[in-house]
Amino acid sequence: MKFMKLGSKPDAFQAEGNSIRYVTSELATDVIVTVGEIKFYLHKFPLLSKSNHLQKLVSKANEENSDDIQLINFPGGPKAFEICAKFCYGMTVTLNPYNVVAARCAAEYLEMTEDVDHGNLIFKIEVFLNTSVFRSWKDSIIVLQTTKSLLPWSEDLKIVGRCIDSIASKTSVDLSNITWSYTYNRKLTASEKTFHDGIKIPGKLESVPMDWWVEDICELEIDLYKRVMIAVKSKGRMDGRIIGEALKTYAVRWLPESVDALVSEVHNRGNKSLVETIICLLPFDKNAGCSCSFLLKLLKVAILVRADDALREDLIDIIGLKLDEASANDILIPARSPQSTIYDVELVKRLVNRFVTHEMNNQDLNAIQKSDKGTSGLVLARGTWLNVGRLVDSYLAEIARDPNLTISSFTELSQLVPESARPIHDGIYKAIDIYLKERPTLTKADRKNLCGLIDVKKLTTDASMHAAQNDRLPLRVVVQVLYFEQLRTTAGVQVMENSTHDEALNSTRNTDENLQRMASGNGKSLGRQLSQMKIKDEHVPRTGKLAKMGSKTRGSGVQLLPSRSRRIFDKLWVIGKVNGNAENRSSETSASSQSPRSIIQGEIKSSVSSSRHMRHSIS
Repeated sequence: MKFMKLGSKPDAFQAEGNSIRYVTSELATDVIVTVGEIKFYLHKFPLLSKSNHLQKLVSKANEENSDDIQLINFPGGPKAFEICAKFCYGMTVTLNPYNVVAARCAAEYLEMTEDVDHGNLIFKIEVFLNTSVFRSWKDSIIVLQTTKSLLPWSEDLKIVGRCIDSIASKTSVDLSNITWSYTYNRKLTASEKTFHDGIKIPGKLESVPMDWWVEDICELEIDLYKRVMIAVKSKGRMDGRIIGEALKTYAVRWLPESVDALVSEVHNRGNKSLVETIICLLPFDKNAGCSCSFLLKLLKVAILVRADDALREDLIDIIGLKLDEASANDILIPARSPQSTIYDVELVKRLVNRFVTHEMNNQDLNAIQKSDKGTSGLVLARGTWLNVGRLVDSYLAEIARDPNLTISSFTELSQLVPESARPIHDGIYKAIDIYLKERPTLTKADRKNLCGLIDVKKLTTDASMHAAQNDRLPLRVVVQVLYFEQLRTTAGVQVMENSTHDEALNSTRNTDENLQRMASGNGKSLGRQLSQMKIKDEHVPRTGKLAKMGSKTRGSGVQLLPSRSRRIFDKLWVIGKVNGNAENRSSETSASSQSPRSIIQGEIKSSVSSSRHMRHSIS
């Protein structure tokens, strides 16, 4: 910390009680200066030789035959006046970052300028500020903190502005010029290295991070902090991620953790101002600023303290840019009256809608898909969609247990994300299953509408097996699941058969080539190569055996299904066997291209009908 000593005479100020200060001298005092509740018994000559304002006041007092002078609304109070008085007497005065602003404002009040005396107090304080204080990171912060109690003097003298500019400029200096001792809260740490000859030298300093300044300015009050951050951003040299980290650090430093403290009448206004200020300072950029998790926490606090509606909308817009980074727990925002649900589903709908709208405006997925060169770009572009799709499905699974969650709200939120964001429907199936489990009395029509969100073709094998045994699903959905599982099994067998056929053809080609090479060889070589070829031929799998093995596998898989699903599956499998191979392939192709609601046509309709009759007859 920097300091400056003024004067050389010993301090002769004495105190008598709590309200009287006087100077011990052979000469009697001839003027009484009252500052606040304290009276200073002083001499006119030293004061008048430095202060133009006191000259005017003493002259007016002499006209009134009075020795009393009142200094009303004196900046800095009695302590600041005492510094000025000691300077007038030539006594030793020490200026430091804690008292220099008060002394500067007091000197301005007393008009201690160069016109009155050369090398007066204002001049010396300005030299100290410009050559020492504003060049120091630590001292600039201290001085800025002291300006709060000296408004509007400190503002009019531009001390606040100069401090802010000094701090903002230092945040973007070259990191090589910064040491830990240069910062406010951190200390220099240097290790010692020993050479082989025993000579020790200080080790290299620890690397300075980009956000070295973030913690230091957290000590500022919110209004000064806001001005500093605006100045930092206006410089244009600070990365948005560092800005976001600074705002997060300040919020964590000052916002209380408990909900009661947030909404208490004593602190609610301050918390509201703090939250609104942080929202104003947030970088509006998807790839910069705070994490989505922190922004969602900030949104929860903004709702609790009833922050300005326009600022909350701005925060929702920022969150909407990076919603793909959030987790389901992050968006579990408690609902407030008059909402009846546990969590604010409507707010989440708005967040998802903002994300979808923004992504649609900035990405032309159709153009990327049509471009062969855009394959890698498509993967990156769809990554955010997939993340949001998983987020919505996970959120639906969390809120599905809420008894007040309506089917319309559930359906609307599910349909906000496009189909490309949900290539696998296991997540939405899980959420719907939980919703149905919590509502056993749901009507058939509601169950049908809800399950219409599921595309059974996009269920994994595990999810399909679970759905086939799920009594909560409508029978129609179970039939669709079993049908597509049959198609998968058949397609898998055909792939294996085609693979075996290709291996056989390759083996035949290799045999012909080997025979041609062996024709030019000797008899022993020919016999040895033929024997090797027989060994290889024995390892070629037979199509019939493979098909038989596949049928066994299918049979064992069917045994895992419940009786209702197994009867339906067996019926579908028998129909598949009766039809020709060509018909099977054509029907499979056409059925797989249809939606789950329209696949049961032709012979499949008769199959389902017979399955239902069989179900009733057996039961």
